[in-house]
Amino acid sequence: MTKLILKENPTLADFQEWIKIMRKERGFDDESIIEECLLLGEEMGELFKAIRKHHTKIIFDNKTSQNKEVAHELADVFNMLLCVANSAGINLEEAFRNKENINKKRKWK
Repeated sequence: MTKLILKENPTLADFQEWIKIMRKERGFDDESIIEECLLLGEEMGELFKAIRKHHTKIIFDNKTSQNKEVAHELADVFNMLLCVANSAGINLEEAFRNKENINKKRKWK
């Protein structure tokens, strides 16, 4: 097992490569893209719950939430998003830039 080290000031490509190595080292590299999408959806639900608990007055349970929990859930969502991008063979930075070039040409109402 190698020592996972994410360099200081990583690029998006660095994050994608780190996730690829981490998943292999931790034994998660056999999950299908469908399973990764389901996990991404689950993490989104956890993020939404943390946002609700921290930023609204809607109460469904007695547990309190801290903004730290929102940050952790955002990190989990980012992690799973990178997993899905890797499984689909998508360079997320390139995809972002390409989509933004399309969006720049749109007329926003």
